[in-house]
Amino acid sequence: MTQRLVLASNNAGKLREFGQILAPLGFELHPQEAFGVPEADEPFATFVENALTKARHAARLTGLPCLADDSGVCVNALGGAPGVRSARYAGEPKSDQRNSERVLADLAAHADKSAYYYCVLVYVRHADDPQPVIADGVWAGEIRPLARGDNGFGYDPHFWLPALGKTAAELSAVEKNAVSHRGQALRALVAKLSATLA
Repeated sequence: MTQRLVLASNNAGKLREFGQILAPLGFELHPQEAFGVPEADEPFATFVENALTKARHAARLTGLPCLADDSGVCVNALGGAPGVRSARYAGEPKSDQRNSERVLADLAAHADKSAYYYCVLVYVRHADDPQPVIADGVWAGEIRPLARGDNGFGYDPHFWLPALGKTAAELSAVEKNAVSHRGQALRALVAKLSATLA
């Protein structure tokens, strides 16, 4: 039997990526906008609190199980910034280019260019689920000033992967999903859900 599942996001790329991986488990994924759910506030300082808030918000308004993610890039020399504020690091309106420019400017005086992408996924069966299923993933790299690649989004053109000799934006979707923070988190979540649903 197919179980409808709401994605607490309106991102078409995430919907497609998550939907393909969750379909074999019997989930039919729908974006929250299909139910008229507005975006939730993300006021917290941690990824997990923001993801949990988004999942509960969408579950409360739809009455269905919900999946939410929160992710961003954390630069070690900047104390983990931009972190949970990755999408709005340079202020409103959101701009990938301005966000990247601010990170590069803030990082210019530091020798340490190491950074990592982090993603946490939260699955709730209902809005007041006392035992949400949580999984995360970390993808290490470096921030480079020269933008390379046309794939991906956000900080990907500046996120250098020494082991691959490429930026995240130079990877194909298949290559990126195999190693990225979001790919890792999704595989971990699927393993947990498979065990729960078995």
